[in-house]
Amino acid sequence: MGGFEGHLFPGLSLFFYGLYHTRLVSKALICNYPIQHPPSRPWSKGRWVRLRQIYYVGLVKILSAGILVAQELHSVHGQFVLISKIYHQRNFLYRKQWQHLTLYMTFFLSGCVDVVSQNLLPQRCAALEQAAQALGIFLFVPLMVSHVQDSEGVELQSHILLTQAMFLLSLVVIAELWAPNMPQLWVMKAFFYLMTGSWLMQIGFMLFKPISGYKWMDDDKNDIMFVTTFFCWHVAFTAILMIWIYGFSFWWYCYIS
Repeated sequence: MGGFEGHLFPGLSLFFYGLYHTRLVSKALICNYPIQHPPSRPWSKGRWVRLRQIYYVGLVKILSAGILVAQELHSVHGQFVLISKIYHQRNFLYRKQWQHLTLYMTFFLSGCVDVVSQNLLPQRCAALEQAAQALGIFLFVPLMVSHVQDSEGVELQSHILLTQAMFLLSLVVIAELWAPNMPQLWVMKAFFYLMTGSWLMQIGFMLFKPISGYKWMDDDKNDIMFVTTFFCWHVAFTAILMIWIYGFSFWWYCYIS
């Protein structure tokens, strides 16, 4: 996440995953489903029929994690190592890149768990999927706390707000482990995925490609204050987007489908 692409691609991944959960929760609430993730259907005979029955969410997670890892490794100049020994001293190298790769590997693990649970096990284990998801989100928080230690100004303020959103998301996904069939948690999880994804993309534009063409100034209090204002606008935008998706889903499932 060290450049524009390092913020854009993870943000898009989280945002689209939030859209996926928003669609799930809208369908569950409109159709009065008691659970968000229905059990897997028995496999039908026929190659093409089985292909349509495959759940692709886990595969998309794995593909996204692979793309993020490739982008991170491409941004490294020189030999990518963990420890360098110079003059009989031990030095850790590429600390932020290793943090990013640790985070991406947890999402890769979550995707592998989804694939196994949804497509390979005789009975879907939603609790296992949620546990792997909670692990990835939980690790995001301490990594972000240490990630901003050498930041200041606009970068520091924007990442503090991102860490707050991720902390709330981690609380939601952990609570879902004990209350997996609570619709309020479904809604909050979808909301925070959308929120963190859109805000992570916004950070990339603010720090590296400002839309106005003028660089944000770390020593300008107005710029730092407007970072928080933009964050609040993202919160409102996310809420409006979820309401629109629910309204469209209601129209679709009640009058079209």
